[in-house]
Amino acid sequence: MSLFQPRFSKFLPSQHSVPSRRQFIQGLGLGSVLASNISLGKSLTAPDSLSLSAQTHELTGHIFDLHVGYQSVNFSGKACIATTINQSLPGPLLRMREGDTVNIRVHNHLQQDTSIHWHGLLLPYQMDGVPGISFEGIRPGQVFTYQFKLQQSGTYWYHAHSTFQEQTGLLGAIIIEPKAGERHAADREHVLLLSDWTDLDPLYLLSKLKKHSHFDNRHKPSLMKLMQDIKQQGFGQAVQLRQMWNQMRMSPTDFADLSAGTYTFLMNGQAPNQNWTGLFKKGEKLRLRIINGSANTFFDLRIPGLKMTVIAADGQDVEPVTVDEMRLGVAETYDVLVQPVDDAYTIFAQSMDRSGFACGTLAVQAGLKASLPALDPVEWLSMQDIGHAMASTMPMAHDSHSGHDPSLNNKIQVQHASTEINNPNVDMQVDQPRSNLDDPGVNLRQSAKTRRVLTYADLHTIGGSLDRRMPTREIELHLTGNMERYVWGLDGQTFHEANPVHLKPNERVRITLVNDTMMTHPMHLHGMWSELCNPDAVSQTTNSQTDCFQVRKHTINVQPAQKISFDVTAIEGRWAWHCHLLYHMEAGMFREVVVA
Repeated sequence: MSLFQPRFSKFLPSQHSVPSRRQFIQGLGLGSVLASNISLGKSLTAPDSLSLSAQTHELTGHIFDLHVGYQSVNFSGKACIATTINQSLPGPLLRMREGDTVNIRVHNHLQQDTSIHWHGLLLPYQMDGVPGISFEGIRPGQVFTYQFKLQQSGTYWYHAHSTFQEQTGLLGAIIIEPKAGERHAADREHVLLLSDWTDLDPLYLLSKLKKHSHFDNRHKPSLMKLMQDIKQQGFGQAVQLRQMWNQMRMSPTDFADLSAGTYTFLMNGQAPNQNWTGLFKKGEKLRLRIINGSANTFFDLRIPGLKMTVIAADGQDVEPVTVDEMRLGVAETYDVLVQPVDDAYTIFAQSMDRSGFACGTLAVQAGLKASLPALDPVEWLSMQDIGHAMASTMPMAHDSHSGHDPSLNNKIQVQHASTEINNPNVDMQVDQPRSNLDDPGVNLRQSAKTRRVLTYADLHTIGGSLDRRMPTREIELHLTGNMERYVWGLDGQTFHEANPVHLKPNERVRITLVNDTMMTHPMHLHGMWSELCNPDAVSQTTNSQTDCFQVRKHTINVQPAQKISFDVTAIEGRWAWHCHLLYHMEAGMFREVVVA
């Protein structure tokens, strides 16, 4: 059977030895296992297709047993094999308490190595769960115990960091209750874990993207769209705009690599027609813990008729801000408060490319539904998403790992590393990036005219920075790629081509990222907080960390042609740093960070 056959191809057996840095990204193969080949061990058998209850199974305490195995699921009318935890997708909700030391025993019933990464948690690097960097991985038949003390509270999640197991279902939510109690009281809470499911072999999809990167773009420019534009804009302007995009050999609708043509979008493991329902009683105040646990999908979430008051971002309490809609990059989490007055409300999470949606219902009783809104219209990428893009032969170059005075940030023209110059894997360079945080992003700019849409400029972490020292050096890296080749990297280098980023323990460093692509990248640095800087303060000479600090996060969306800076206090260990779009990570947008 071909490796690239959809749905039921065999898993490639993993190597038991620890992969080298160069092997880590290369040769990662995954497919769905034939039901006849399932070997789940004594505690897990191959059941009928999974039919999940409306409420996620919850485990509490400080000792947990998680069994990773194969499970038959059916989200599209056809049975497929998923990678699940304790026979559920998503896996069980883990409820813990700040200050406790937890022991999590992971039992591997798969036919290949596995792992679990505790996304956003501060812990010893040996417990971080990244094979080849922080540990060897968990071999078939093996039990590995993660042990660490909980140093924080809030809403987080966990997922596999082995091959494409995250895409095939290995993920779940984490709630860490604060020692001192919640800052904001609520009568009831619900977890909304968003994800994207595909019946196809993820390795097959990666292969398709490399051969034809736009195969799943539902909004490519068409003759009908050109005729509409001519009618609205006039012949000259419409044709000129089309010519500009053709000359750049880029698409104005490069919003997402994979769309609803490939994905079924899920809310707590439920497809839209299954109507996941969170119950409430009238008069109650609800806390919704919203997690984007997808592999490759940005979601724009709103609850028509109901305001949301954002009280936490990535597990950290923020000054409350009331909005109508929010964008969740892959791996981001938000906590919101809502006070419903009607009997039922639709929770509507449309994909950023407007090809589909996940949805559910808040209701006073099961079976109720509210009206389902239509998908918002598509907006083309604009000039601000190009950022005066230059050809990849730009002559200026710099050593992106060398340090300079952070106070100079944004006062000089952007320069590009020598590894970007004349590089076939770099199809665009941004000459003049923007640094504003108040842009809701493509496909939300028109919505923001009538709805209050959350932006990073609205977020302010309560209590300020955890480290009031000013950074002593700055590291600038450019997010790069070639969409046609479907190669992604940093400074034009993929993971296996690049050296690690080196930091010193307890060093305070400013990291600046410049997005030289037209796609938004959710960047996740493992093991330490990323404290996003206020761009207005960064552009000025200041000796005050308080003036620079904006919001503390573990995952930061970097929009097209955007330059952002965040400050980091280095924690000893070997850490992963990557784009959290899984297919971008697997295609090279990944670095190791060594703190020693």
